[in-house]
Amino acid sequence: MFNDIGPLELVTIIVLAVLVFGPDKLPKVIQDVTRTIRKIREFSESAKHDIRSELGPEFKDFEFEDLNPKTFIRKQLDNDELGLKEIRNGFDLKKEMAEVTDAVHGHESEASSSSSSSSSSSSGGRIDMTKKPEDTGKDDRPPFDADAT
Repeated sequence: MFNDIGPLELVTIIVLAVLVFGPDKLPKVIQDVTRTIRKIREFSESAKHDIRSELGPEFKDFEFEDLNPKTFIRKQLDNDELGLKEIRNGFDLKKEMAEVTDAVHGHESEASSSSSSSSSSSSGGRIDMTKKPEDTGKDDRPPFDADAT
């Protein structure tokens, strides 16, 4: 319940409790607080039990923590019936990024070069957008249009 309280914070709480309640009343206050926490836990457990019994036997494995949206989504995505694990494992992001990078830089991978050579012969004049255009001349600048500027 208090997993994130460090030793310095605990000492600070104890010192504040002694200053506020005094050393005489502090044991009685601690007993009252623990008794109240115990009653709240018992009440919540009985409420959970009542809800489970009202839902019926098909909800006997129902956990209230599953109502948290993050837990619900995580539980549904880990479900093997959807086949998401095969999709996630079958997708190789590094390979896809390498192919995209090669296409952008104009390099052909071995797989795309064999498929493009076979497809260019059968496509009948299709243009391959992954290849760089042939050098038409030494002047790479476009013609200057004075009216356009």
